[in-house]
Amino acid sequence: MPSAKRPDRSGRSPRPAGAAGATGPFTSLDFQLVLLRRMADHNPDLVDDARRKLGVSAADMREANRRWQAMLHSPRGRAAASRYRSVLGTPESVTERRIGDLTCEAWQWPLPLWPDLRFEVLVARKGAVWNEWLVRAPGAPAPELRTSADLRPWCCTVDEVARAFAPARPLEGTAPTRWGLSFTAADAQGVRRECAAEFTWGLLQRVSVTGQPR
Repeated sequence: MPSAKRPDRSGRSPRPAGAAGATGPFTSLDFQLVLLRRMADHNPDLVDDARRKLGVSAADMREANRRWQAMLHSPRGRAAASRYRSVLGTPESVTERRIGDLTCEAWQWPLPLWPDLRFEVLVARKGAVWNEWLVRAPGAPAPELRTSADLRPWCCTVDEVARAFAPARPLEGTAPTRWGLSFTAADAQGVRRECAAEFTWGLLQRVSVTGQPR
């Protein structure tokens, strides 16, 4: 029997493309497909392009999401922090971080689809996961965000929009792994308007104008 192939450095799957329903280890590629599955509701064209870049089918993406959901809800499933280590391996970096009066660790992993970003998990001392999303990679240049016209899908993260258009106000997400921000930003003509931005796994998906000119 041939030995199982390991993922290559690009994060490609050890199984052939189109192998929906495949079993075996849940890989970094599978996890990227889980992220894409959530983003497909807002930007299906971007997701299709990314999926083709990874060399997998829409069925593969659905199957990866099904397996991920099964792991989340399994009564014998791993704790969240252990699950990420099992899927993504040893974090590229582990940094202590203070949030108010609390201390946690920020674990970060690279993902081939977004080389300028890192997937970050905030882990409390007892292993509880506080947050999990995409952030800008250390040393990677952040986009210049001056007007609402600069806010293109997938170009920036939650914290980058919050800093660029402070004071931004958090909005309740429409589903798990989704966030929202409300803020005032000038449009391409310099007219300031109330806007609402939606994020999935911390990455910008779309922006809508919600108010009259100010």
